[in-house]
Amino acid sequence: KPLAFVPHEAEENPALGVRGYRLVRTAPELLDTQLAALAEAARRTGAEPWVMAPMIATPAEAAQFRERARAAGLTTVGVMVEVPSAALQAAEVLAEVDFVSLGTNDLAQYTMATDRLRGSLDDLLDPWQPAVLALVARTAAAGAAAGRPVGVCGESAADPVMALVLAGLGVTSLSMAPSAVPAVRFALRRHTRAATEEIARAATSAPDAGRARAAATALVAPDVREVLGLDGA
Repeated sequence: KPLAFVPHEAEENPALGVRGYRLVRTAPELLDTQLAALAEAARRTGAEPWVMAPMIATPAEAAQFRERARAAGLTTVGVMVEVPSAALQAAEVLAEVDFVSLGTNDLAQYTMATDRLRGSLDDLLDPWQPAVLALVARTAAAGAAAGRPVGVCGESAADPVMALVLAGLGVTSLSMAPSAVPAVRFALRRHTRAATEEIARAATSAPDAGRARAAATALVAPDVREVLGLDGA
């Protein structure tokens, strides 16, 4: 999303260009000013904010952001995992930061090489796509091994069935619109950890997005399926 006050050359493919953390290449002072402002706000309020950078592609970028944030006085530093390279190197990325958050909308876009604005390709952007689930699973496993939190934001976190899959994969937090919280909370409370792990195994073993969702839904507790109207899904 272009900012009027940031010099920015026109790009033929902005989704693959200078966005997110990459702005530090052309306007490093912008990031440093934001980090300093966050640190000052934290100092004045006594808050302990968690800060993270989007569009991190390498462990080196994660380390660079960590150093900038810590230099500003911020202690809990993380990054978004929304580029396949970051998910593939999740263990190395997590060695550099305190937590990660999976942005499933962009992760699907970049994994499936599909423009999020082109509606005719929506099926390829489905977070139930096996390739996307595999990257989520890899990142969650790396987080568990490192003892670091792995969150998920994006539309997928608001899907109660997907939330069960994510919990089963080891995701530790979900970010969603307030309106989605009751259904997701209800679904999670009605399942044990072992049940979510079984649901996750079913989803990640499926050969395509449709069958992944169907396999997961079939294992959801009957009362949850009834209350959420999943039997006809």
